Amino acid sequence: MLKFIAPLILVEDLTRSRQFYEQVLGQTVKFDFGEDIQFEGDFSIHFRPHFQRLLGGENAFPVTRKANWGEFYFETDEIEAVEQRLREAGVEVIHPIHEQPWGERVIRVYDPDGHILEIGESLEAAARRFYRDGQTTEWIMEKIGMPREFVEQAISQQ
Repeated sequence: MLKFIAPLILVEDLTRSRQFYEQVLGQTVKFDFGEDIQFEGDFSIHFRPHFQRLLGGENAFPVTRKANWGEFYFETDEIEAVEQRLREAGVEVIHPIHEQPWGERVIRVYDPDGHILEIGESLEAAARRFYRDGQTTEWIMEKIGMPREFVEQAISQQ
């Protein structure tokens, strides 16, 4: 039996990436191992040259920037404020806030090393937004694909 522990992404500049994740995205460092930094939420950034050496050198396993084969997903109840903070920090935006088919609003950006980050509003926040806009509980359940109990709990937190 395997136990999944955490995703790990490669970065060119540990200091720059640590500052980005701490200062721009508000993440907290859990462990700093020098070449590898783990954040609360259990994702890690790893110094690319060190990782390349672990794999046998530069030619053994080439690493490509902006491969766009995956993303890190973060949630917030303040999507507009996060978008503004990202823009003020000069983060490269892939697309501005837009609504997914299930009603959640998201923005996607690149981190300093070209990894895709998706920042989405929580489904609870989406439910509350739809409720404030006058939608019924049944409509919200259908739109976001969540059961009545979830929607009622979310909208009770107005």
